[in-house]
Amino acid sequence: MESPQTVAIVGVGLIGGSIGLALRARGLASQVVGIGRDLGRLEAARENGAIDRATTDFSEGVAGADVVVVCTPVSQIAHDVRKAAEIVPGSVLLTDAGSTKRQIVETVQRHPQAASLFIGAPPLAGSERAGAAHARADLFEDRVCVLTPTPFTPKDRLDRARQFWSDLGCRVIAMSPIEHDEVLAYTSHLPHALSAALASSVPAEWLALAAGAFRDGTRVAGSDTGLWTAIFRENRGPLLKALGTAQERIAAFKYALMTDDEDAIRRWWDEARQRRQLFESMPSAIDRNV
Repeated sequence: MESPQTVAIVGVGLIGGSIGLALRARGLASQVVGIGRDLGRLEAARENGAIDRATTDFSEGVAGADVVVVCTPVSQIAHDVRKAAEIVPGSVLLTDAGSTKRQIVETVQRHPQAASLFIGAPPLAGSERAGAAHARADLFEDRVCVLTPTPFTPKDRLDRARQFWSDLGCRVIAMSPIEHDEVLAYTSHLPHALSAALASSVPAEWLALAAGAFRDGTRVAGSDTGLWTAIFRENRGPLLKALGTAQERIAAFKYALMTDDEDAIRRWWDEARQRRQLFESMPSAIDRNV
């Protein structure tokens, strides 16, 4: 399959900027166009090498693209996908990098032209740092990218999306949008929520005594507020279920402490320790930033 000639990235932040850097580093595009609302930030991304050309004109930016990747907040993605579909020809691949999928895909599916072009595809990569200044060309290497086709997705579009994300270095898998959101509620959205809860549980005057456990446990609490507010709201059903599971685990620990049940405390910790060891044994588990 030929590499795309022109790739338009809508929203050139950490993820969009990293896509641009990866495309350019791997020679996968002759031109990378960055589209956004702030020309100053876009020009900074161009100077950093993430894009070749910057524009605040959405229509002009996507018009000549072979691939359009939407990296705006999850609450905006479906709108941007539908808007792009009304401009680009039917040969274009539309994909995205949103961390939730059910509502996005359902909204896009109500727009026949957009539905025929779009494949939802969140790469499981990121950082607590925001903006194109922190973008990395290797961000997607050996990271999982989840394609979320529907029964109506054209096979050629699925194949193109698989090729596009594979070329960026991802290990590509596919699952339904609903399954994606259920899984990510536990593996990504819940950890972010618990990280924030831990960060806000420690009084400010005690932070001087916080060390590695606090640092590691609260790293992602430094992520962008607007981004995670949108993700939590979009995926609130599965996330509520995940929070319930976490509350049950905390309650079990609390009861074991209240009753001074040493065996129960050991079992509680050992189960978590074994789950962590299993995670570490998986490919690319170490230094994952999701």
